[in-house]
Amino acid sequence: MQKIAVLTSGGDAPGMNAAIRAVVRKANYHGVNVVGVSRGFSGLIEGDFKMLDITSVGDIIHRGGTILRTARSTEFLKEEGQRKAVAQLDKEGIEGLIVIGGEGSFKGASRLSSLGVSTVAVPATIDNDIPCTEYTIGFDTTINTVVDAINKIRDTATSHERVFVIEVMGRTSGFIALAAGLAGGAESILIPEMGFDLEVVVDKIMRGHNRGKLHSIIVVAEGAGDAFEISRKIKNMTNFDVKVTILGHIQRGGERPQPLIGF
Repeated sequence: MQKIAVLTSGGDAPGMNAAIRAVVRKANYHGVNVVGVSRGFSGLIEGDFKMLDITSVGDIIHRGGTILRTARSTEFLKEEGQRKAVAQLDKEGIEGLIVIGGEGSFKGASRLSSLGVSTVAVPATIDNDIPCTEYTIGFDTTINTVVDAINKIRDTATSHERVFVIEVMGRTSGFIALAAGLAGGAESILIPEMGFDLEVVVDKIMRGHNRGKLHSIIVVAEGAGDAFEISRKIKNMTNFDVKVTILGHIQRGGERPQPLIGF
């Protein structure tokens, strides 16, 4: 191969830029030209391409997000859109494609492969929900970001003797909640893969309170339940002061924090 393309797709993940840099530097070493595709599969359909070289990927290894940007494409979900993407690759003489992304991106890469495109998929998602890889790109940084937030929230929870319900990302996957909750010492962790009994959660809170504990931390994956509804029910069952913190997109961006756990 003399010319390949690389794109990032779906939700961004810390480490995507490092992956792009690695692709370009490795390809350059072997004399292969690299085309960057802007805005994921949307840009692929539109032919939004630019050449990448060593200079293009300088000073990006530590930056969060993705210099190629990312988008979700409804057009690419249809066969017509997929064939448009293949036609754009053929038009530019691109012989192979590297897709950096998560579950949806892998499905798109698989579809292009079935249409004859030589494709490599690199697992990059904060949810860590890609089989056959121990940790996806972005997962470790996200966990450290969440643990750092839990530690800070614990300080104010203790000062005010409060219960905090902390919602983290994870619609269908509880990896973030589970790993961060264990590392952060949460009293309870609620994930979408398993049901939960709120009475058991409350019982743990009460047992901690009775032995003199000044705070309780409940980590909830967004797909496990409504954090505000869980908070309301805990407050009604305990009469404690219960607060909700939704970490949201802070989990996706920024530079990697000082490592707190051994992932």
